[in-house]
Amino acid sequence: MEGINSFNQEHDPQSPVIGTNDRRLNYWRQTSFRHSQDPPFTPISHDSAIPLLTRSVSGIDMPPDIYSYENDSDEKRSSSDLVSAISIFRVLRSGGRQMKGLFVMISLNVAYSTAELGIGLFTGRVGLVSDAFHLTFGCGLLTFSLFAMAASRNKADRVYTYGYKRLEVLAAFTNALFLLFLSFSLAVEALHAFIQDESEHKHYLIVSAVTNLLVNLIGVWFFRNYARVNLVYRKAEDMNYHSVCLHVLADSIRSAGLILASWFLSLGVKNAEVLCLGIVSVAVFMIVMPLFRATGAILLQMAPASIPNSALSKCSRQISGRADVSELSQARFWEFVPGHAIGSLSLKVKNGVDDRPVLQFVHSTYHDLGIQNLTVQTD
Repeated sequence: MEGINSFNQEHDPQSPVIGTNDRRLNYWRQTSFRHSQDPPFTPISHDSAIPLLTRSVSGIDMPPDIYSYENDSDEKRSSSDLVSAISIFRVLRSGGRQMKGLFVMISLNVAYSTAELGIGLFTGRVGLVSDAFHLTFGCGLLTFSLFAMAASRNKADRVYTYGYKRLEVLAAFTNALFLLFLSFSLAVEALHAFIQDESEHKHYLIVSAVTNLLVNLIGVWFFRNYARVNLVYRKAEDMNYHSVCLHVLADSIRSAGLILASWFLSLGVKNAEVLCLGIVSVAVFMIVMPLFRATGAILLQMAPASIPNSALSKCSRQISGRADVSELSQARFWEFVPGHAIGSLSLKVKNGVDDRPVLQFVHSTYHDLGIQNLTVQTD
């Protein structure tokens, strides 16, 4: 009650006197509400027939006129969205080498796909139109990766309390999923080429493939530091950059396969298109699977890949073996982004034992293992 008595407020002499045991003052001591910088104010009801606060089974219902947060929520949300969009454009302008390189590559692909679509519609060649739509869809995914690079720099807020870093993981997973579908479509195209007459192969696509290969090689040069299949991800940015590199690398392999197929067909090699497309399909599948597994494990909140399961089990046995701990249960560990592991567990301490040394031991044990954020519930 000392905290209640510390309020120095001036009340109207005609208002009823509020004692220190009044629950209306206790209501203002709740720590879950956000207080403004104005002096504390205690609402007083002059009508005894209408209670200021009502209790229910679930908690306390607030009168609608005390706070104006709900009335201003839509306006604040729209203003915050506008500020976020402006900040993203500022980040794009002041971004690093990878962001600027990706923006240049997207611009080149958009210009090339637009020209290819126009030529295909004008000449009536379905192959050019199909390839233009393929490039357009790929540009959309690369644009999402660029957006994730810019948005992930925003700080955490009340809605996204962990921040926006996981957008990079989501963008990498989307690129990996697209590349898996690309591998499947190439396999179907190879099967279709095996069934149909290869004399109907469109040799004019070699010009489109050469141009597309040159554009993609520029992207590979921008992200050459990530041109590896098995990459150790230390940050969320590594996943996104790696997915962009694999995206343009897979497109380059596809273009190279089409060039080789056209060249072999001109030399009279039988089943050249089937062979080249089959090899490209297998190559794309093999280079993208490690990224797909890594991003999927994070989005599914699997146990951190950087921490062995035997180490987590050993920590659990060490904590359960303490004399002041009776039970350890509901131990869950996952990776929010690469390099940021989170955990939670329930701990039952024996009666009459101070739980502070136990909590200190638990936190230090898992922190040494690599768990940055740990939530422990004690009973």
